[in-house]
Amino acid sequence: MALWNWVLIIAGAVMILVEVALGGFAGFDLVLIGSTFVIGGGVGMWTGSAGVGITTASILCVAYVAVGRRFVRRRMHTPNVRTNTDALLGREAIVVHRIAPHAPGQVKVNDEVWRANVAPDSTRTLEPGERVTVSGVEGVTLQVR
Repeated sequence: MALWNWVLIIAGAVMILVEVALGGFAGFDLVLIGSTFVIGGGVGMWTGSAGVGITTASILCVAYVAVGRRFVRRRMHTPNVRTNTDALLGREAIVVHRIAPHAPGQVKVNDEVWRANVAPDSTRTLEPGERVTVSGVEGVTLQVR
């Protein structure tokens, strides 16, 4: 009967290793289900009963799938955070070097100086010191208005 407890432990360890080796492709599910197998096998070895080990692993698996899975997914979900140039859209900037419709200049956003053009729908010339808003990004050049 101890054989079944070893089967649970080895199967659980293999699930954990597969998840880790493949970089979490199953969303951490194999690690948690594998852990329930290992725990169930351990309990079965401790009590000397394969039935207790299988029952423990089954109860833990069902509890994880019914309750824990939503909790783990919610904790692993990352909010959609804008980064790099996308994070600059809508931010206020200060003109550092004059910007004309066909002559790029520079703006300062969050202590960083960026190359900038006036937005395509604007024909206004922007002078140093003016406050502008970043309305778009084209490559590494900001479009401001």
